[in-house]
Amino acid sequence: MTEKPESELKEYAGGWITERKGTSIPPFLKLAYPIIAISCIVYLFVFMNGEVNHSTRGSLVRQLNAVTQSSSGFMYAVAAMIAVFVVILLAFVYGKSGHEE
Repeated sequence: MTEKPESELKEYAGGWITERKGTSIPPFLKLAYPIIAISCIVYLFVFMNGEVNHSTRGSLVRQLNAVTQSSSGFMYAVAAMIAVFVVILLAFVYGKSGHEE
Protein backbone atom coordinates (compact mmCIF):
# COMPACT_ATOMS: atom_id res chain seq x y z
CA MET A 1 0.00 0.00 0.00
CA THR A 2 1.26 3.42 -0.87
CA GLU A 3 0.59 6.23 1.52
CA LYS A 4 -0.05 9.80 0.45
CA PRO A 5 2.62 12.31 1.40
CA GLU A 6 1.78 14.32 4.49
CA SER A 7 1.88 17.56 2.49
CA GLU A 8 -1.31 16.55 0.64
CA LEU A 9 -3.27 15.94 3.85
CA LYS A 10 -4.58 18.69 6.11
CA GLU A 11 -5.80 18.09 9.66
CA TYR A 12 -8.44 20.01 11.57
CA ALA A 13 -9.66 19.77 15.17
CA GLY A 14 -6.49 18.20 16.43
CA GLY A 15 -6.49 15.39 13.87
CA TRP A 16 -10.15 14.39 14.19
CA ILE A 17 -10.86 15.65 10.67
CA THR A 18 -8.47 15.00 7.79
CA GLU A 19 -8.85 16.07 4.17
CA ARG A 20 -6.76 16.36 1.06
CA LYS A 21 -5.78 19.86 0.04
CA GLY A 22 -7.99 21.23 -2.70
CA THR A 23 -10.95 19.00 -1.81
CA SER A 24 -14.30 20.71 -2.23
CA ILE A 25 -17.58 20.09 -0.42
CA PRO A 26 -19.52 17.22 -2.08
CA PRO A 27 -22.58 18.31 -4.13
CA PHE A 28 -24.89 16.22 -1.95
CA LEU A 29 -23.89 18.22 1.13
CA LYS A 30 -24.16 21.49 -0.78
CA LEU A 31 -27.79 20.55 -1.40
CA ALA A 32 -28.51 18.94 1.99
CA TYR A 33 -27.28 21.78 4.23
CA PRO A 34 -29.70 24.47 3.01
CA ILE A 35 -32.63 22.03 2.77
CA ILE A 36 -32.16 20.95 6.39
CA ALA A 37 -31.77 24.54 7.61
CA ILE A 38 -34.84 25.79 5.73
CA SER A 39 -36.81 22.80 7.01
CA CYS A 40 -35.96 23.90 10.56
CA ILE A 41 -37.41 27.36 9.89
CA VAL A 42 -40.58 25.91 8.35
CA TYR A 43 -41.00 23.47 11.26
CA LEU A 44 -40.62 26.33 13.72
CA PHE A 45 -43.40 28.34 12.06
CA VAL A 46 -45.75 25.37 11.63
CA PHE A 47 -45.44 24.22 15.25
CA MET A 48 -44.77 27.61 16.86
CA ASN A 49 -47.65 27.22 19.32
CA GLY A 50 -47.57 23.45 19.53
CA GLU A 51 -49.66 20.88 17.76
CA VAL A 52 -52.98 22.67 18.32
CA ASN A 53 -54.86 20.91 15.50
CA HIS A 54 -54.08 17.34 16.61
CA SER A 55 -57.20 15.20 16.99
CA THR A 56 -56.51 13.86 20.50
CA ARG A 57 -54.11 16.24 22.23
CA GLY A 58 -54.91 19.48 20.40
CA SER A 59 -57.32 20.69 23.08
CA LEU A 60 -54.70 20.05 25.79
CA VAL A 61 -52.12 22.02 23.83
CA ARG A 62 -54.56 24.93 23.43
CA GLN A 63 -55.27 24.88 27.18
CA LEU A 64 -51.54 24.86 27.96
CA ASN A 65 -51.00 27.79 25.57
CA ALA A 66 -53.80 29.71 27.29
CA VAL A 67 -52.25 29.17 30.72
CA THR A 68 -48.58 29.71 29.83
CA GLN A 69 -49.09 32.52 27.30
CA SER A 70 -46.47 31.43 24.77
CA SER A 71 -44.20 34.17 23.47
CA SER A 72 -44.42 34.58 19.71
CA GLY A 73 -41.76 37.30 19.82
CA PHE A 74 -39.21 34.87 21.21
CA MET A 75 -40.07 32.31 18.56
CA TYR A 76 -39.64 34.92 15.81
CA ALA A 77 -36.25 35.81 17.31
CA VAL A 78 -35.24 32.14 17.17
CA ALA A 79 -36.44 31.98 13.54
CA ALA A 80 -34.36 35.07 12.75
CA MET A 81 -31.28 33.43 14.28
CA ILE A 82 -31.89 30.34 12.17
CA ALA A 83 -32.23 32.55 9.08
CA VAL A 84 -28.91 34.25 9.86
CA PHE A 85 -27.35 30.81 10.28
CA VAL A 86 -28.74 29.75 6.89
CA VAL A 87 -27.21 32.81 5.21
CA ILE A 88 -23.81 32.18 6.84
CA LEU A 89 -24.03 28.48 5.97
CA LEU A 90 -24.84 29.20 2.33
CA ALA A 91 -21.98 31.70 2.12
CA PHE A 92 -19.63 29.06 3.52
CA VAL A 93 -20.89 26.21 1.36
CA TYR A 94 -21.01 28.04 -1.94
CA GLY A 95 -18.14 30.48 -1.34
CA LYS A 96 -14.44 30.01 -1.91
CA SER A 97 -12.65 28.64 1.13
CA GLY A 98 -10.15 31.01 2.69
CA HIS A 99 -7.80 28.28 3.93
CA GLU A 100 -6.94 26.94 0.48
CA GLU A 101 -3.28 27.31 -0.34
